[in-house]
Amino acid sequence: MIRLHDFELSGSCYEIRLLLNMLSVPYEKVNVDLVNQQQESPTYLDLNPFGEQPILEDGSLRLRNAEAILTYVARKYDKFGTWYPSDADGAARIHQWLATASGDLMHLARATSVKVFHLPANLGHLLALSHRVLRFLDGHLENRKWLELGRPTIADVACFPHIALCEEAGVFDLKEYRNVSEWVERFKTVPGFVRMYAVSSVS
Repeated sequence: MIRLHDFELSGSCYEIRLLLNMLSVPYEKVNVDLVNQQQESPTYLDLNPFGEQPILEDGSLRLRNAEAILTYVARKYDKFGTWYPSDADGAARIHQWLATASGDLMHLARATSVKVFHLPANLGHLLALSHRVLRFLDGHLENRKWLELGRPTIADVACFPHIALCEEAGVFDLKEYRNVSEWVERFKTVPGFVRMYAVSSVS
């Protein structure tokens, strides 16, 4: 069985749980306490020297990096090939958004961490960067229901958590980004969707 080293309030871990649940893939969850820096323990660093989450183990395979894990899970466990396409054009379109999820959208994740965990950072600067990427995303979704290919893919799975959780934590209101807001609500209707619990109650 798959083993997922997981922190409940991590958006990067959440996206893996989302895809596993949407594909009905059973897994064992190993909780890692990021608040108390368990990821810096020697035991954890033996699993991932970068001290990052998530980590996924599937038999003898061990993977780090959420986007790499999403790609692996989709390719191996999606028997219909809908979440991650096999053609070069489709795969490249998806990977653009995986890069966005691990790049520009991390400004939203950091803003959420400042709000929820009171981490030291310039929240105003993070919000300015967040609104910049949201404006781009809102324009991209003007005539689309999904990020690419006209259907939910791992691009949507990767981008959803940081946007939805930032709003849930009270960092900003998505109402000014109508297309993004509608996409968030649409994503919640995908079969197998699961919520992340108690994000707003932590702050």
